[in-house]
Amino acid sequence: MTTIEVFPGARADTCPFDPPPAIRSLQEQAPLVRVQLRNGVPAWLVTRYAEQKALLSDPRVSSDVTRAGYPIEISPSAGGGDAPVSFILMDDPEHARLRRMVTAPFMIKRIEAMRPGVQKIVDELIDDMLAGPKPVDLVAAFALPVPSLVICQLLGVPYADHDFFQENSKTLINRDATGEERMAAGGRLLGYLDALLGEKIANPGDDLLSGLVERIGKGELTRPEAAQMGVLMLLAGHETTANMIALGTLALLEHPDQLALLRDSDDPELVASAVEELLRYLNITHNGRRRVATADIEIAGQVIRAGEGVIMANDIANRDPSAFPDPDRLDLTRRARHHVAFGFGVHQCLGQPLARMELQVVYSTLYRRVPTLSLATEIDALPFKHDGSVYGVYELPVTW
Repeated sequence: MTTIEVFPGARADTCPFDPPPAIRSLQEQAPLVRVQLRNGVPAWLVTRYAEQKALLSDPRVSSDVTRAGYPIEISPSAGGGDAPVSFILMDDPEHARLRRMVTAPFMIKRIEAMRPGVQKIVDELIDDMLAGPKPVDLVAAFALPVPSLVICQLLGVPYADHDFFQENSKTLINRDATGEERMAAGGRLLGYLDALLGEKIANPGDDLLSGLVERIGKGELTRPEAAQMGVLMLLAGHETTANMIALGTLALLEHPDQLALLRDSDDPELVASAVEELLRYLNITHNGRRRVATADIEIAGQVIRAGEGVIMANDIANRDPSAFPDPDRLDLTRRARHHVAFGFGVHQCLGQPLARMELQVVYSTLYRRVPTLSLATEIDALPFKHDGSVYGVYELPVTW
């Protein structure tokens, strides 16, 4: 079949919350279509919800980035030739072995125990914002500090270093960065986490990195593997949630009826529902989940051959009308928990309990405490992150 579209495509300036229109049109054509990456690598794009869930749970679909045919633009080894590959780019049993080592801190019971501390962080940042000048950039003043402070506490990373890891993280997820730039940024982050592990060896604490140090001592984990885990969790722990806070706020400001519904309610079930619907509606990760077939797979009238790349684009799956009626409407009362914003199957996002809890605290607090919050510029003047694998806004000027 002829390659017909480049993935991931560009979002329309007039519809900044919606998936790229070219990719949406492919969804209307068929559940599976052929696309190519920006470097010309071909792959199957899975456009619909049911087929994505089926393939994400199919053992014949591999996450192993080293397999021939895996759809990727650059080498996964961002820190140089000897840098370890992240466990999210592996298959079981090695994926499961490494993932188990960091599962405990993200268990729902432990995350819930963190809620009062996250509430304190949120309230203090709002206090600072209200006491300062306005308008203010909500990204710098609130959306980025909240998850950065939380993940630093969880990992045992000094928050004083946030400028360093945020700047390098920004390079890693910038689609326009060169391979050399990404390798340099990844190398700096790996070196930083390795040095922190060295400090934890000498002075262990009650944090996730200290837990990894204990496993290094038992011979269950190598130090480079632990450093790579630290990079993954540091990056994922602040970038995704920060963009959800800012972009979610913008979406609510553009839908004042939904904002009022959330602001005026003290029902935790509505807050939880709002978080799920915003996760479904916004889909801030838009590179898709990349896989490669290890055997021929027949699905939706097509045959994916062994060695062919497969991309599950969660943004269009979460706008599939067969799974979400009237999918382009933001409806905070919708039962949207079955979305695939966190993936599906054995590789679904490890940190989703933490992200959900943080967003629940933020969305239930910010608009109640700042009821007159409003955008301080026109939406078409905002700098959207069209150049990144994590979507959002670089700045969000607000006032009240």
